[in-house]
Amino acid sequence: MKSDDHEGSMAPPGRRADDPVTEADKADRAKAAGSAADVPPQDIDLAVTNPEEDDSALPEEVDAAAEEEDGSRLGTGRAAIEKAVKLAPTSPGVYRMLNEGGDVLYVGKAKNVKKRLTSYTRVNGHSARIARMIAATITVEIISTETETEALLLEANLIKQLRPRFNVLLRDDKSFPYILITSDHWAPQLVKHRGAQTRPGRYFGPFASVGAVNRTLTALQRAFLIRSCTDSFFEGRTRPCLLFQIKRCAGPCTGEIDFPAYRNLVREATDFLSGRSRAVKQELADEMEKASAALEFERAALYRDRLAALSAIQAQQGINPRTVEEADVFAIHQEGGYSCVEVFFFRTGQNWGNRAYFPRADKSIAADEVLASFLSQFYDGKQPPKLVLLSHKIEEEALLASALTVKAGHKVEVATPQRGEKRELVQHALTNAREALGRKLADAATQTRLLDGLVRALQLPRAPRRIEVYDNSHIQGTNAVGAMVVAGPEGFVKNQYRKFNIRSENLTPGDDYAMMREVLQRRFKRLLTSDEATARQGDDDVPQWPDLVIIDGGLGQLNAVCGIFEELGVTGVSLMSVAKGPDRDAGRETLFLPDRPAIKLEPRDPVLYFIQRLRDEAHRFVIGSHRNLRRKDIREAGLQEIPGIGPARKRALLRHFGTLKEIERASLADLGKVPGVSAESARRIFDFFHPTRS
Repeated sequence: MKSDDHEGSMAPPGRRADDPVTEADKADRAKAAGSAADVPPQDIDLAVTNPEEDDSALPEEVDAAAEEEDGSRLGTGRAAIEKAVKLAPTSPGVYRMLNEGGDVLYVGKAKNVKKRLTSYTRVNGHSARIARMIAATITVEIISTETETEALLLEANLIKQLRPRFNVLLRDDKSFPYILITSDHWAPQLVKHRGAQTRPGRYFGPFASVGAVNRTLTALQRAFLIRSCTDSFFEGRTRPCLLFQIKRCAGPCTGEIDFPAYRNLVREATDFLSGRSRAVKQELADEMEKASAALEFERAALYRDRLAALSAIQAQQGINPRTVEEADVFAIHQEGGYSCVEVFFFRTGQNWGNRAYFPRADKSIAADEVLASFLSQFYDGKQPPKLVLLSHKIEEEALLASALTVKAGHKVEVATPQRGEKRELVQHALTNAREALGRKLADAATQTRLLDGLVRALQLPRAPRRIEVYDNSHIQGTNAVGAMVVAGPEGFVKNQYRKFNIRSENLTPGDDYAMMREVLQRRFKRLLTSDEATARQGDDDVPQWPDLVIIDGGLGQLNAVCGIFEELGVTGVSLMSVAKGPDRDAGRETLFLPDRPAIKLEPRDPVLYFIQRLRDEAHRFVIGSHRNLRRKDIREAGLQEIPGIGPARKRALLRHFGTLKEIERASLADLGKVPGVSAESARRIFDFFHPTRS
């Protein structure tokens, strides 16, 4: 038995199909848990991939009686658990089941660890899934905690770190965007913010998506005319920018509005985002009527436009609750072995959007158990609101509320409403969950048809479960970078994308073959040196070894890759290269495969569109990686790296645009307007920041 010192955060509440409950456990659960240690959360980004558990990635289903008679795998797993039971504490804690490769199969928590582990040692009564887990178990590791709440916090933290195969896993846990009104400048700024909230100011959110933030920001700029530019850009202005001309900024940078009036705009925006929208709208309506009565029709029209912008914000928000000021609403729907959890965010009485999640969960786990596990992982690293509304009642509701209260520092209520407006909010979320899952199932069916079509078109031995697409990008050999994108049965698997900064010092600038050689050697040497069985099986329903590798290029690139695979001893991987058609026209690509004639699919063939999507995604990712490298070099070296741009022109550009980022964004015409910058110099600058791909 081992003990680890992992930091804890939030954890799955409620009994699940994989946690057998004894009568003693039921009695224990009637009592609330104590307070948990204050431990820093871990921020793990997970991309949405396949929401359905793939049984091929799990130990094979085991017949418990047969295994008991044979004394084989199930008996071995039970013996390992029995060994751990002898040393297990009767206090709260977290336990981990590991297989022979040291991979964590399952993380669980219990108020009495000894009783919980004992329940796994009985001969019969386990589901097929639990029997598979027991059969694969070789070691059990235990971490003792002071209280059950602390165990709850630690369990979810470990699940997010270790991603055990038999737990419910939250697939997409990116940080949410917020709106920030800064307070570290005399003229506050209205901006979008994501990440640590370290900058002084008021934060409003969370918003469900960047699109929701952008739409709201645009409307807020029209309604309150608060600046969105950076401080350096603001300080360098000598005349109002375009946003002032199109009535999306009051122009405080050049004194178009005085300080008290601008502060009043900031106050109105803060009040609106804080939930006092009716008072703000009434105030604007009163000012509009006063201006109209005084025959100041232009000023009245300005107030009218601001009122329209506020109405547009609330129209985009859909439902706005009357009695719920701050809450997160969770609703789960299951169908076809998939689970979808829809989350709505309500803050200051306003709806800040919704997001659908597709957690990975075994088909046998009930909706309330999936929701319980999802909730704890969701709030690992996030601040809970005052109220959490659920579509399904979970068994350890009180324990979850206690843990969230400890985490938030204020009372958090967890409820499953049965009537009233709160029930209507839950039903609305449930409808969205049902519709989102329907779309997901349709997309999965489409993806399956495309993969089957790919098998027929390329004569592959089987439908690929992992497709890797490679591309590289550079400018005359500088900032060379290679990239790999991954696709599977559920589409693109973005959390497995990789970029490769080209390191070879002897590389001839612009040698695409040599760059591809380095990328593939680094990628497949790592696979070959890892445990073969583990690498080919992988986790998250997507194997680590590809079934199909696609290269952007013609027959020469394909032959080069074939040579690399032969040198490395890579076998069992299908290869294909995609050559652009004449004049680089989409729809006229040629597909090359080893030892086979070239293939040209019909321009409207869905399989060809699919291949184009794979290639274009690789283009997008590698070009983005390349541009990030270039930006870093530019920041370090300055504008002098651009041919013909010396210190004098650099100063002129910075004086005109304010920041390097604004110079990069500028159009060719805007660059030509800078004093001292000729048309040829403007072209050089524009081409430097917007290179054509090589």
